[in-house]
Amino acid sequence: MRLAGVGSGVVALRARGRSGGGSGALPESARRRLGLGVVALLSAVGVALGAPAAPGVAAAVSPAPGIPLPAAMADTGGGTQLITARARTLSSTTGTVQWWQRHNGRWQLRGSAPARFGAGGLAEGGSRVQGTSTTPTGLYDLPFGFGTAPAPPGTTVPYRRVGAHSWWCEDNASASYNRWVDPLPPDCAAAESERLAGYPTQYSRALVIGFNYHRPVRGRGAGIFLHVNGKGATAGCVSVPAGAMARILSWVRPSAHPHMAIGTASGATALTRY
Repeated sequence: MRLAGVGSGVVALRARGRSGGGSGALPESARRRLGLGVVALLSAVGVALGAPAAPGVAAAVSPAPGIPLPAAMADTGGGTQLITARARTLSSTTGTVQWWQRHNGRWQLRGSAPARFGAGGLAEGGSRVQGTSTTPTGLYDLPFGFGTAPAPPGTTVPYRRVGAHSWWCEDNASASYNRWVDPLPPDCAAAESERLAGYPTQYSRALVIGFNYHRPVRGRGAGIFLHVNGKGATAGCVSVPAGAMARILSWVRPSAHPHMAIGTASGATALTRY
């Protein structure tokens, strides 16, 4: 993402009747309500167990009481570590980040923090447009960490220190689109990219979110990270307080194949659909 302003974290939007016959049968309306209730219950149970929702029936928007959020999701990436970032609606700019560990077949909550999203809210990752200041929903891997500050103690994820010539190329015309570059290559315009050292607060510590990373689609977006809070909403990343970012980096283990899921509490971009 491209932050506007110098180290401020404040972004500028540059550029979602009864039955007859005396039989004692329930009224039609009551039967319909009962039937719908049973279908909804069965759907919720199916989603909690990882089964697809029945055709025409919306997936459960939140886990039943006592069921951890990852257990209600359609996919968690296959590993034993998961970070979830949930907003109330697509227009929300705040929400909650939680990190989970799967142990003996059960997901356990290991931490939670308030989160900030893009100034433009959130957008479905598969159709997001670059420059809209929206945070992409979906399930992504976490390629590596980086920061202007040293990695916190216990960090095992690959971690790159930001130097004076470290950039994230966001130029759609460059061969290095959506990549860390050091130094900036000739075919990547500085005006279309982000000098990481220019944001010492936000990028003191961060994790790359694998959105549009492995097979980049031009125009979909570049530079989406989990990073430290600035003064306001982001330009499309997810941010958390500095202490939470340090704890997450210390906790993440490459051998656990960690992923991050971003979504809303309900609707087509509900976190449980990813």
